[in-house]
Amino acid sequence: MERVLESGKRLNITATNAELSNGYMMGIFVSQTSGTIKVEDSKGVIANTFSPLAGTFYPLPCQYFGTLTVTISGTVDATVFYN
Repeated sequence: MERVLESGKRLNITATNAELSNGYMMGIFVSQTSGTIKVEDSKGVIANTFSPLAGTFYPLPCQYFGTLTVTISGTVDATVFYN
């Protein structure tokens, strides 16, 4: 029997971040917000600007190329899950 494991590394952010490069994104959990989030890599937009709800996990299962940039506008406390 094959097992599926949904786990990975995490990075908490409260401002625009461009630390991660060449990997796999699982999603973003937003714990606090009164702002917006945009997610993109060197090939373009992964998730265009949206207004997240606090206490919500946004699945974004994709491979990102080059630098993963999570742009924060306003006040947001979020955790990016990736591999």
